[in-house]
Amino acid sequence: MTLFSACRGGQTSSVQAEGDTVSFKYATQLSVVRYDGYVVATLKNPWKEGMTLHQYVLIPSDREVPSQIPAGTVIRTPLKRSVMFTTVHCAMLMSFDKQDCISGVADLKYIKIPWIQDQVLHGAITDVGDGMSPVIEKIIDEHPDALFLSPFENSGGYGKLEDIDIPIVECAEYMETSPLGRAEWLRFYGMLFGCEAKADSLFNVIDQNYNQLKQLAQKAQTKPTVLVDKVTGSVWYVPGGQSTIGQMIRDAGGCYPWADDTHSGSVSLPFEAVLEKAGEADIWLFRYSGQHDITYQELLSEHHGYGQFSAVKNQRAFGCDVERSYFYEESPFRPDWLLNDLIGILHPELSDLAPSRYYVPVK
Repeated sequence: MTLFSACRGGQTSSVQAEGDTVSFKYATQLSVVRYDGYVVATLKNPWKEGMTLHQYVLIPSDREVPSQIPAGTVIRTPLKRSVMFTTVHCAMLMSFDKQDCISGVADLKYIKIPWIQDQVLHGAITDVGDGMSPVIEKIIDEHPDALFLSPFENSGGYGKLEDIDIPIVECAEYMETSPLGRAEWLRFYGMLFGCEAKADSLFNVIDQNYNQLKQLAQKAQTKPTVLVDKVTGSVWYVPGGQSTIGQMIRDAGGCYPWADDTHSGSVSLPFEAVLEKAGEADIWLFRYSGQHDITYQELLSEHHGYGQFSAVKNQRAFGCDVERSYFYEESPFRPDWLLNDLIGILHPELSDLAPSRYYVPVK
């Protein structure tokens, strides 16, 4: 039995109802309860323990809004027109075959999906401008059912977007600490777009693939140490020990130098601190933006200090060109594809792996 408090016209009433809790296998930042005529989805605040980030009340469009519902943002489902602020959520909708539900996008320059670019070019999808300061008038003209944005700690809210009476779906799945926990948010998004069965089926495939790969990695005889990413400006952002990348390295049968770190996001460190802790790492994995496969000569021209790493001396560095691959578009919701890459690099002696999708050896 759950007791809700609902506001209607300034009056607060109590709603008592029996609900069926939807079971999530890995996701910890999301809870969903089904009631007669509506669904309540609660997003935990990943930065304030015990607090709620957002509560949504999903009501089918072909049903009347019940007289008493819990407090929260009402979303009429299935969503038909949405403005997406990230490339990863555009790609997610395409995996559901729901790309026709994308009516607008922000930060078009970061969306490399050819279909999206083509639709914008022909006027079928509206470019609403910069994600941090979108053109509100363009969004209003689209009459979208919802806006999909990624929340950030201490962001100060969404400014004028909060004043135009369009539901904001806060895409906080990236704060999950496990790769499968993040991917399981597919099931919530499936509920929003009326393709719940398809989303559940897709997640089951991802779950099965990931765990089969994880079991395969356990057969490896070695446990190489892995260094991740590279210097940006004056600092090196390394994934925290509780990040999804940190866990994936462990699941791939690798040793991560920052495994004991408690952060789920990135940790900014000076170059010297990274060299001291991971200078002897067997393998170096990094992402970069380019139009060709990066070479060791180019790496050393970026930062002469890279030459001190064992992975460079032994030519065991692997780069992922985010311009020519769909790393950012795919890997958040397809951790099984990324895990396949990691295992293939860490344990080339293992068979039954697909060809590398994102990372290639540095030339």
